[in-house]
Amino acid sequence: MISTNDIRRSFLDYFGQNGHEIVPSAPLVPYNDPTLMFVNAGMVPFKNVFTGLETPPSPRATSSQKCVRAGGKHNDLDNVGYTARHHTFFEMLGNFSFGDYFKEQAIHHAWTLLTKEWGLPAEKLLATVYHTDDEAFELWKKIAGLPEDRIIRIATKDNFWAMGDDGPCGPCSEIFFDHGEGIPGGPPGSPDEDGDRFIEIWNLVFMQFEQAAGEITGDLPKPSIDTGMGLERIAAVLQGVHDNYDTDTFRHLISASETLTGVAAEGEATASHRVIADHLRSTSFLLADGVLPSNEGRGYVLRRIMRRAMRHAHLLGAQEPLMHRLVPALVTEMGAAYPELGRAKALIEETLLREEVQFRRTLANGLKLLDEATAGMGDGGELPGETAFKLYDTYGFPYDLTEDALRSRGIAVDREGFDAAMARQKAAARAAWKGSGQAADSEVWFDIAEREGATEFTGYTSVSGDGQVVALVKNGKEVDNAGAGDTVVVLTNQTPFYGESGGQTGDTGTITGGDGLNLEVTDTSKPLGRLHAHHARVESGTIKVGDTVHMTVDVERRNAIRANHSATHLVHAALRNRLGGHVTQKGSLVAADRLRFDFSQPTALTADDIAAIEAEVNAEIRANDPVSTRLMTPDDAIAAGAMALFGEKYGDEVRVLSMGRDTEGKSYSVELCGGTHVRATGDIGLFRIVSESAVSSGVRRIEALTGEAARQWLVHREDALKHAASLLRTTPEDVEGRVATLLDERKKLERELAEAKKALALGGGGGAPAQAADENVNGVTFSGQVIEGLEAKELRGLIDQAKQRMGSGVAAIVAAGEGKAAIAVGVTDDLTGKVSAVDLVRAGVEALGGKGGGGRPDMAQGGGPDGARGAEAIAAVKAALAG
Repeated sequence: MISTNDIRRSFLDYFGQNGHEIVPSAPLVPYNDPTLMFVNAGMVPFKNVFTGLETPPSPRATSSQKCVRAGGKHNDLDNVGYTARHHTFFEMLGNFSFGDYFKEQAIHHAWTLLTKEWGLPAEKLLATVYHTDDEAFELWKKIAGLPEDRIIRIATKDNFWAMGDDGPCGPCSEIFFDHGEGIPGGPPGSPDEDGDRFIEIWNLVFMQFEQAAGEITGDLPKPSIDTGMGLERIAAVLQGVHDNYDTDTFRHLISASETLTGVAAEGEATASHRVIADHLRSTSFLLADGVLPSNEGRGYVLRRIMRRAMRHAHLLGAQEPLMHRLVPALVTEMGAAYPELGRAKALIEETLLREEVQFRRTLANGLKLLDEATAGMGDGGELPGETAFKLYDTYGFPYDLTEDALRSRGIAVDREGFDAAMARQKAAARAAWKGSGQAADSEVWFDIAEREGATEFTGYTSVSGDGQVVALVKNGKEVDNAGAGDTVVVLTNQTPFYGESGGQTGDTGTITGGDGLNLEVTDTSKPLGRLHAHHARVESGTIKVGDTVHMTVDVERRNAIRANHSATHLVHAALRNRLGGHVTQKGSLVAADRLRFDFSQPTALTADDIAAIEAEVNAEIRANDPVSTRLMTPDDAIAAGAMALFGEKYGDEVRVLSMGRDTEGKSYSVELCGGTHVRATGDIGLFRIVSESAVSSGVRRIEALTGEAARQWLVHREDALKHAASLLRTTPEDVEGRVATLLDERKKLERELAEAKKALALGGGGGAPAQAADENVNGVTFSGQVIEGLEAKELRGLIDQAKQRMGSGVAAIVAAGEGKAAIAVGVTDDLTGKVSAVDLVRAGVEALGGKGGGGRPDMAQGGGPDGARGAEAIAAVKAALAG
């Protein structure tokens, strides 16, 4: 029997040998189409090629594309497990021509592959064409030799494809396989076409026309081909089974489920095993492509798929978490074709285990409360909406799970009552928010969030992507459009732009679109904590609500922010290692040009502390260990050793960031953080502390640089050192010794100068002029002097020498400098009974423009701001002495 893996490989090989470039599957998150929740068809990654926005990889391409249909308008979730061909995850085989070949070669390739390469009997195949597509009708007769009664004209939109109201469109030709008379159902176009006998296996889309506003306006200049064949469907055909769940991949996954649960896939258990196998594929591939469970957007759909599978595991009687134990079987089946499964195996297992443990708790509590609430209810009963809302709001029991749990008992749920209770809660939340002191014009954010939901942030894995404009805000009010020169806030359904929060600054970049639209994004904020608001100026064009726009983050700036943010985590760990466990973060700023980190610490860091912390962080950077992210509950994260960051508000789940390894094999740093970070510590490049200071009592601050900014800082310092060496006429290596010598010489000269000034003041030595003559003032010998350039600290020694020289008397000396002066007055001991040095010095200080002055009766000192009035100060002292 040909395996599913063989079928996939042979399909790609066939088209590869016929001039098609084999293109790897794109991720399940369609960043090129914001209108889609997940990639749901093989052509989605090529959408911009077909519309002319991108250049094709080659004129011909082929792929096996991962697809998910579990949210939005393409939602098969409720049917999965109960039908033969509904899946949440499937693979779409396709071949594409971008203006190269057209209908004839597309039909030739399809027929050749099916009948000659794979050996399907021609009599089991039939084709449909759009009712006006005579060309395709004749080609099927010519190439395949199909009789006219097996080429069915279809007049409905099922056989006419369009990308939307505007853009490429064209007729389709579908290929059906007849599973035989033993299965009920009729051919396409017949009254019983919905039966299972005739199954569509391949759809050939002939992109032939251009349309506007839903009307065909002309032919495309280069007609193209887009085909899609479900791998699961063709595998069933080639393996001789009618049911997709009987193919080899599903049989192996269901067998693993049977083994682990001990329950055979028979009777009522069949659907549960099928749900588990299908949902294992979709959840694992979504996790591998970076989607994590949450309560919003794609993450909510992922969680819903997970919980549906986990509930079926519960129905099978599984006593322990099941889903994570099935991951190895999936990797065995599909890991060779999709190596991302193997790379993400640990993450997938860990996330499934954590979610199932948490869900089992919720399920047990919810089912118990549900049983109590519906006691006595029989078939036809209805659970009040208020009760369903209480289960949801208080106990985390989702509405759809309540509905699902009661369906088998014939009990309905009052949806209107549930919605009314939800509306009342939202109204109460709005009232509480308005009463919190927020600006009145900020209510616009609440309106948008309530109407559109939270913005989905795609920036953890991408720095560009498409988004659909859901609101425009100008001058605090919503508007429909904005034109060139306008400053406007743009909100989209998804964005790679990070909104300022947690100390990390918001992203900047550009928003572009059709008709020359170009906006410069100068900042991104995060109103209400769940909207990403792009503050922008319209440079050209007009932006309108409903537009699809392309958003590009300033990558260089984002990378610098990433490096700084990751460095704050490393420096936090290094501080705790060096200073002790009392160190906790008290605030931070993560910008593109620098980082600032505030932390609890009672004393200043020493130079040795700073050097050690810097060295430790740089050692982690050089180790270049990967940075990993997990999603956990706050309690589980903290129990696992994660540090909660200051000022953050955490919801039911948090991102846990781990980086580096210590000697015991544990992560060097583990913290709760929703910011953007480097992929490996080596991306930080370099770390340099540039300052350490006090913020408040018990809180210190480090400012630091990373990467190119740190390198530039070091270059600047080196340039300054070289310049200093040049001025000192030495080499940079000898600057320290040269400066030390100069300082020694300066100290020597200062000592010599001080001695000379003392000699001058005492009237001796070196030919210095004699001291001013003593005077008799009020019967007391008085000596007064003004000495320029004398330091205030020299005054006391000079006064003592003057008193010793006089034997009995009063000495006053003013040390006059640039713009200020100091004065000292001394009184010999025999006079302190009738003259106080304190009273005399205050008179001198006042003359210098100062206030006060103090000391003892025998010695007092003070100063003032006006050094030019030294003589007046001496005169004031003399006058005070004269009485």
